[in-house]
Amino acid sequence: MAPHVLKRKFDVATVNQVWCGDVTYIKVGKRWLYFAAVLDLFARRIVGWSFSMISDATLTCEALRMAIELRGRPKDVLFHSDQGCQYTSHKFRNELLEHGLRQSMSRKGECWDNAPMERFFGSLKSEWVPEAGYGSEHEARADVQRYVSRYNITRPHSYNDYRSPVAREKLVA
Repeated sequence: MAPHVLKRKFDVATVNQVWCGDVTYIKVGKRWLYFAAVLDLFARRIVGWSFSMISDATLTCEALRMAIELRGRPKDVLFHSDQGCQYTSHKFRNELLEHGLRQSMSRKGECWDNAPMERFFGSLKSEWVPEAGYGSEHEARADVQRYVSRYNITRPHSYNDYRSPVAREKLVA
């Protein structure tokens, strides 16, 4: 298990300094579709994501690899998550090491240690996901990806002085 390096210091100075990750579930028929996301703490931008009907390290590794590619393969990023088996696995930890990222983990049972991710998932579910869920996996994937795009490009965030994450990042580019 990795140490709790982040210690709820959610205000960061630059992009690609700290990323947070987590997994949630979305109802599809009588099953769950798992959605892993990676959030850059600087402007609260979702920079990587993945879907699977199985919640395992492959799911979280795919989301991480997407973030690494989309963000230009940055080094020395601190990656923070909870202690879920997807993040404590050798597979995920090796993925971080392979790409030169460091790991931080929340304390056991402390959801506030990863509050920005919990906030994103709360917004997704309260603002977007139908209460009854989706009829198909394809429909769920497409709709959640639409939300991620809206969230990053147009949705105002109080944390960003009511700018979207993309607009906030452009201010420092």
